Amino acid sequence: MALSRTCDGVARRDFLKVGFLAGAGLTLSNYLRLAEAGEVQQGRAEAAIFINLQGGPSHMDMFDLKPNAPSEFRGAFNPIKTNVPGVEICEHLPHLAQCADKYAILRGVTHTLGAHQLGTEYVNTGNRPLPSLEYPGYGAVVTKEKEQSALEDLPPFVAIPNSAQRAGFLGVKYAPLNTAATPRPGQPFSVRGIALGNGLTVAEVEKRQALLRNLDTAFKGFEASNQLLDGLDRFSDQAYSIITSKRTRDAFDVGKESAEFAKPFGEDPFGMSCLLATRLVESGVRFVTISLGGWDTHQDNFTRLKTNLLPKFDVGLAALLNGLDQKGLLGKTAVFVTGEFGRTPKINTRSAEGGRDHYPRCMFMLMAGGGVRGGQVLGESDETASAPKNEGFSPDDVAASFYYNLGIDHTKEYHSDTGRPITIVRDGKVIQSLFA
Repeated sequence: MALSRTCDGVARRDFLKVGFLAGAGLTLSNYLRLAEAGEVQQGRAEAAIFINLQGGPSHMDMFDLKPNAPSEFRGAFNPIKTNVPGVEICEHLPHLAQCADKYAILRGVTHTLGAHQLGTEYVNTGNRPLPSLEYPGYGAVVTKEKEQSALEDLPPFVAIPNSAQRAGFLGVKYAPLNTAATPRPGQPFSVRGIALGNGLTVAEVEKRQALLRNLDTAFKGFEASNQLLDGLDRFSDQAYSIITSKRTRDAFDVGKESAEFAKPFGEDPFGMSCLLATRLVESGVRFVTISLGGWDTHQDNFTRLKTNLLPKFDVGLAALLNGLDQKGLLGKTAVFVTGEFGRTPKINTRSAEGGRDHYPRCMFMLMAGGGVRGGQVLGESDETASAPKNEGFSPDDVAASFYYNLGIDHTKEYHSDTGRPITIVRDGKVIQSLFA
């Protein structure tokens, strides 16, 4: 999957380098009453898949169409019915229309950060970026909160092919394993650092690990309180476990899926990434990110969406949701789909057919799995999708809800290496109607 470059000249690679090294508000009393009556589903997901639509997808051309708006707003696409009565989405998302009962659409999500990197940092952490602090992404927090000591040979956090989520102040021990590539149909998928290549044998790896342990003993004490070395030690130990583990190599081998199960995912790199994510979660990986770029459609918005972006997104995400359900994993896996912002409701005239520009004031997000009740639309935008019709949701609210779905208290405090107390999500509140 090729890395894309956004209009501000920032290559996704420039801020994705982590890898191995680096309207539904309820009062508290009402919520407690619902919870006591069993009408609120508690967070129950054990793993998560986060899909990042890099560049900012157009909400008006996907999940928040306005067919009655003036022509300079509504665009070229028509809405179609879904398998949920009263819910309509874009005509170029037919597969997602047939599984709308499996996900919830959040409309009227709103914020004010219209630059790619700032918006990306916001929606990947649930906190507005600060110059003095780097917040950890969702994957780092989930890795910390859901330790998988019994599965040490599996990486807890995998990014396909890379991720905008950083470990932040938690340190590199919670950074993701970047696959740096996507699976391709009919070809063995090799992840650098996992496959044994160039004639290397497990016995040779074991000899090298023994040497490293001897060196660690000799220099023990020098690494005290050093977050970087602590993280590198963890990666070294985990790399050894991964390389020598057949289970891990099998988890990354999408060729082991039956042809019948794999067929709906198609052959596009995004669909194959969704297939891999499904397999990784089934194997015990706690958190997987998938990146799909190209949504920065300042020009030729409708052609680019219709002929390229929407078809592969539609096939891949629908197959992911249906595949998780087929394997009995959807109830255990929180799914979160978002871009960094929406796009301008009014079509620009800088190209023959026009395009849409950056627009954080109104956007969509999708959530599914775990305790999320699918088949619903929460929030609403105004008649031109220019702003929330009512209060709207913030990325902080959605982040709090995502953590809630995973059984993680978003108000929990961590401490930086200087002792500074930092809340996981600083401002958000759980959107209870997602789960009621």
